[in-house]
Amino acid sequence: MSAADKLFRKLNFMQRCVDYLKSIDPESSDLESNYEKRSAVERNFQLAIECAIDIGEIIISKEGLERPEDYRSVFRILGRHEIIPEEFAEKFAFSAGFRNILVHVYEEVDFDILRKLLAENLKDFDTFALYAAEYAERLAE
Repeated sequence: MSAADKLFRKLNFMQRCVDYLKSIDPESSDLESNYEKRSAVERNFQLAIECAIDIGEIIISKEGLERPEDYRSVFRILGRHEIIPEEFAEKFAFSAGFRNILVHVYEEVDFDILRKLLAENLKDFDTFALYAAEYAERLAE
């Protein structure tokens, strides 16, 4: 499978997760109390973030860039090398930190942060997807 194909597969899966998250009303009264709904939201955030990280790592590998020290640095490297805008890279790097909370400190996920991310940050995945798709299209040519 080519790098472009891998990128498009990851992008499609990430979009599926983000589409689910967009279907959730962040102000829903049952989001905090409904275990299944909250679990699905947390899991889809985790998967969307991991897809973005995987996409970044594929690009870094394809370009022969320096190896990331951690998940946040994946996006910072893409920004430094102008694959995504540097200012956006810094903003989106926050998602990697949230992924670590979801995976390692899951019992302490702050509901207010979860709600804020649902309300305000899903568009960042769309922005990242646009840059990654542009890169993948150039690879496919």
